[in-house]
Amino acid sequence: MINPTLAEMATYPFVRLEEARRRLVAEGVQVIDFGKGDPNEPTDPMIRQALVDAVPERAPYPLAQGLPELRAAAAAWCGRRFGVEIDPDTEIVPTYGSKEAIFSLAQVLDSAGRTVVFGEPAYPVYERGALFAGAEVQTLPLLRENAFLPDIDALPDDTAVVWVNYPHNPTGALAPLSFYEELAAAARERGFHVASDEAYTELWFDAPPVSALQADRPRTIVFQTLSKRSSMTGYRSGFVAAPPDVTAALKAYRPTVGTAPQEFVQRASVVAWNDERHVEETRARYRAKRDVMIPAIEAKGWEIVASDATMYLWVAGADADELLERGVLVSPGEFFGPSGAGYVRFALVPTLEECERAAELL
Repeated sequence: MINPTLAEMATYPFVRLEEARRRLVAEGVQVIDFGKGDPNEPTDPMIRQALVDAVPERAPYPLAQGLPELRAAAAAWCGRRFGVEIDPDTEIVPTYGSKEAIFSLAQVLDSAGRTVVFGEPAYPVYERGALFAGAEVQTLPLLRENAFLPDIDALPDDTAVVWVNYPHNPTGALAPLSFYEELAAAARERGFHVASDEAYTELWFDAPPVSALQADRPRTIVFQTLSKRSSMTGYRSGFVAAPPDVTAALKAYRPTVGTAPQEFVQRASVVAWNDERHVEETRARYRAKRDVMIPAIEAKGWEIVASDATMYLWVAGADADELLERGVLVSPGEFFGPSGAGYVRFALVPTLEECERAAELL
């Protein structure tokens, strides 16, 4: 028998996008893929060389707690970027990207039979991880009139975890520090954990976004990754910054499932966290593509909503099927939840030349 949670689950939406892309390519259509948020930006040569230099003759199993050098680099980056002091030994755990750590959090915390809450539209993994852990799920609509922020007063009494994700995927909305402070106060008072997925904090255009780390932290767990910041999706490298009790639980849990970045990836990650030049160059490339796409989208009479950060444009009025007929693949907003109806998401991952061609097609 198959686990009923898996059997009842719909196909992961981005699998459906990939199937659509492959079908069009097989039909001879030249597809410009704005669907899946997998960067096409080159990983900086300095990082690639660091990985090559670190590949040993024999690579043993990596330890769940990660290399001390990587924990120190992650903690130091948090200090430089957000002005917070993180203990690399008791508050940092390197992870295999952030997706697997996000999925498994509800299993590590006491969430079975309690409620995991997240706003929608949303990244699908918050829900899937909660369901596999035996938790109940409740979504809070993220609406334009509320700046795409959830209503903290609507949290149920048995809340175990509240997931937040700012800069937000798919809308590109930002959260102010006051929101994190209010949520952290509620967590302390009511005994739930705040889980903050911060994969996009480094892809911004006007001012650097804040972090949940800058609010009250005793019940806050932050997930960071090099996937978007450093265009290292395939390297699978991130970290969790959490209170010591949660960090200890993660270190106890993770050897069981065997998820830790290979040591040569960890050593390349040290280089990535210690460098900002390549991140600034990445932001400049996304800005150039954004500057090409925004006028073309607005010329169609469609409206760009939120989209203040991340690699995404959240567009009202466009039709994903109509765009697909033109060879432009985007994500329908409904992929991310009912509140995404009426929107599509453009992921600015094609090359600048492809964006220019897409602008002409529009």
